[in-house]
Amino acid sequence: MPNHFEFFNLPVQFAIDGNLLDNAYREIQNLVHPDRFVTATEAEKRTAMQWATMANDAYQILKNPLRRSAYLCELNGYDVQKETHVSMEPAFLMQQMEWRESLENAKATKNGALLEKLDQKQQNLRREQLQMIENLLNRRQFQTAIPEIRKMMFLEKFGEEIRQAFDELDSTN
Repeated sequence: MPNHFEFFNLPVQFAIDGNLLDNAYREIQNLVHPDRFVTATEAEKRTAMQWATMANDAYQILKNPLRRSAYLCELNGYDVQKETHVSMEPAFLMQQMEWRESLENAKATKNGALLEKLDQKQQNLRREQLQMIENLLNRRQFQTAIPEIRKMMFLEKFGEEIRQAFDELDSTN
């Protein structure tokens, strides 16, 4: 069974060409589309469905930089979710607490400007974090990349919470 990169004929690396991924995905979807298997046997239909499911799963993982980075680590024997990888630097934990307090304050006071400021900080740090992760993975420093990927998980979740707060603010106006 090929890995997700091989499945789409892409190099096994963090940086991928999104257009190549999209084109390879569409090509596979066309090959295994149910309309092509109307007169096929049940076994052929089932196989086509399995390929379509595998293509969907692989595409979703490779399309998302966070999931792609974790997958690269897993391919190389490092589990990002393993309990031994859950500790974080105290400074980052303090920053998380400060951001959460600011988010709660912005929500309570319906302060859109503060939400905007938090969103910009989160996006800037997210970009920096992705660059750091890419550099570590390119140097095949998977063990070192794991805590950075876990920080990225927090940043992604925090970004979702900020977007939710914006939605709540918009719905009250």
